[in-house]
Amino acid sequence: MGKEFKRHLITSALPYANGPVHIGHLAGVYVPADIYARFLRLKGEDVLFIGGSDEHGVPITIKAKKEGCTPQDVVDKYHKIIKDSFQELGISFDIYSRTSSATHHKTAAAFFKKLYDEGKFVEKESEQFFDVEANTFLADRYIVGTCPKCGAEGAYGDQCEKCGSTLSPDELINPKSVISGGELVKKPTKHWYLPLDQYEGWLKEWILEGHKEWKTNVYGQCKSWIDGGLQPRAVSRDLDWGVPVPVEGAEGKVLYVWFDAPIGYISNTIELLPDEWEKWWKSEDTKMVHFIGKDNIVFHCIVFPSMLKAYGDGFILPENVPANEFLNLEGDKISTSRNWAVWLHEYLVDFPGKQDVLRYVLCANAPETKDNDFTWKDFQTRNNSELVAIYGNFVNRAVVLTHKYFEGKVPAVGALADVDKEVLAEIPQIKASLEHNLSTYKFREALKDAMNLARLGNKYLTETEPWKLAKTDMERVATILNISLQLCANLAVAFEPFLPFSSAKLVNMLNLAKIGWNEFGGSEILAAGHQLNPAELLFAKIEDAEIQAQIDKLNATKAANEAAAAEAAGTPAPLPQKEECTFDDFMKMDIRTATVLEAVKVPKTDKLLKLTIDTGIDTRTIVSGIAEHYTPEEMVGKQICILANLAPRKIKGIESKGMILMAKDESGRMKFVTPAEAVDNGACVG
Repeated sequence: MGKEFKRHLITSALPYANGPVHIGHLAGVYVPADIYARFLRLKGEDVLFIGGSDEHGVPITIKAKKEGCTPQDVVDKYHKIIKDSFQELGISFDIYSRTSSATHHKTAAAFFKKLYDEGKFVEKESEQFFDVEANTFLADRYIVGTCPKCGAEGAYGDQCEKCGSTLSPDELINPKSVISGGELVKKPTKHWYLPLDQYEGWLKEWILEGHKEWKTNVYGQCKSWIDGGLQPRAVSRDLDWGVPVPVEGAEGKVLYVWFDAPIGYISNTIELLPDEWEKWWKSEDTKMVHFIGKDNIVFHCIVFPSMLKAYGDGFILPENVPANEFLNLEGDKISTSRNWAVWLHEYLVDFPGKQDVLRYVLCANAPETKDNDFTWKDFQTRNNSELVAIYGNFVNRAVVLTHKYFEGKVPAVGALADVDKEVLAEIPQIKASLEHNLSTYKFREALKDAMNLARLGNKYLTETEPWKLAKTDMERVATILNISLQLCANLAVAFEPFLPFSSAKLVNMLNLAKIGWNEFGGSEILAAGHQLNPAELLFAKIEDAEIQAQIDKLNATKAANEAAAAEAAGTPAPLPQKEECTFDDFMKMDIRTATVLEAVKVPKTDKLLKLTIDTGIDTRTIVSGIAEHYTPEEMVGKQICILANLAPRKIKGIESKGMILMAKDESGRMKFVTPAEAVDNGACVG
């Protein structure tokens, strides 16, 4: 038997308030955390679900400079976007606060001061890179240069994204500032460090011996860090945005964001429950679970626990940290800098009323054990083939048939056939599997359990065909629909952690106030004679055009990124593919070979040449804007390809009949599309 807990403290990684939330954040952290919180509440547990925005650090100041505003303006803007979109998606935080709050500043400063006063930090002076133009010390991430391992340009001071090597700024060749682009100098600066090496032995015992039940990816990363030897980590930095270091002589220094952010869990609890917060953070009968992405494992499993251990005073440690891997988008890594993402606040506008569809798909594709992929086609398929065709279809048929045959009143159950008994016996079995999977953070498997319950109902109705029996055996119809409605009631509970909006709609259809976890699994949730409300569709089909609009948006983003990369490299990007045409459209074009007989410049123009062309079917004039690339002398005698049946038009008073086919090379120079070997003029191309 595992340890019994009186209360459950759930935290989710604080999203960084320099941009909105995207589906990668949701799949990795917030949807699973909300599923777990809702499950525990359904069971009647005492639950506290803590969230908030992480609002300090260099990226905020850089964003503010780019947008011409203050750091506070930046975090105010994105905190609101994030908080509002979370609320609309149904992420059921008990509090969603922020690290720029007065409560947080006071709490974080006091946390630091206690460790400082007790000599828990190591004070060191070191030389760090300084941006003279921006007048600031730089974090590793804001230093770029040439990678010493693979030679790639634009490698960061902590990692080369091309070869994946871990780096330090000192290793970069020709390091420069991301902020100003200027040269860097080394300057001495004093900071305080948390000596993680002093906690190695304790961490080995607590994690490697005491928490072998943690997910493989979490346990493995912790073991790798500990076995590699932990080093002191700076808890302060030179910056004017953040929680000021509360020590005399520390002007111009703030708490490093990695140190101040996890304290946000504590400060947000204090803000919500100023008189009761300690029972959530200092009672052994409180179970704390951190929901995070894999990039935050070291902070939540090694650094933050070491901070709490150093602080003492009875702070509890996490019982589990079920970190997820990363979610990709259409086969490519999600990137905020490249705008390669599906942003939550935009989704909520594009798909109004479809919060549960996104929750369902993100849970079904949750990257629980390895990186996974989100595609818009899969999103559409799961909605149409699973939510609409299985779950929604079953509920709709059960409620509609009850209204049709029994005036919307739950019919009394009669004698049970074998098929009825088999169905009723499966419900508690599915509940047991669902509860086990939810309790062990296997949310993807738990969702399959819930959908299996819907499949069970759909199959039962399809096989028993009460609409046919209504002609001869209404007692049998009553039994079938009673069992179907009991299944609907069970589905409302089974799906509530995953699809809260749909479950609320279903509970309303069944005309119930609420259905608790204890009732789940039963076959008498709805009493005979109970009046149902009218049927309404739980889900709606998503059409191809809606999905294509999202794919087009991503394709436009990809084209813009390629163009920007090409411009940065000094080469033009290929133009995006034009709108699809049919074979008949193509066959309308008469493309032929031709030879230039004469060429002269068009007077009073820089770009135009007047060409006399032998097309094999006639001699004609074409005016072309190629004078910047070719002289008249170069053109005479050249065999080219032309669009012969282009409608004539006048250019500078000259009638032009046709268009020359050309391509632009990587240097921007126009080149002719010509046959590989000389052919007769008038030969058709196609």
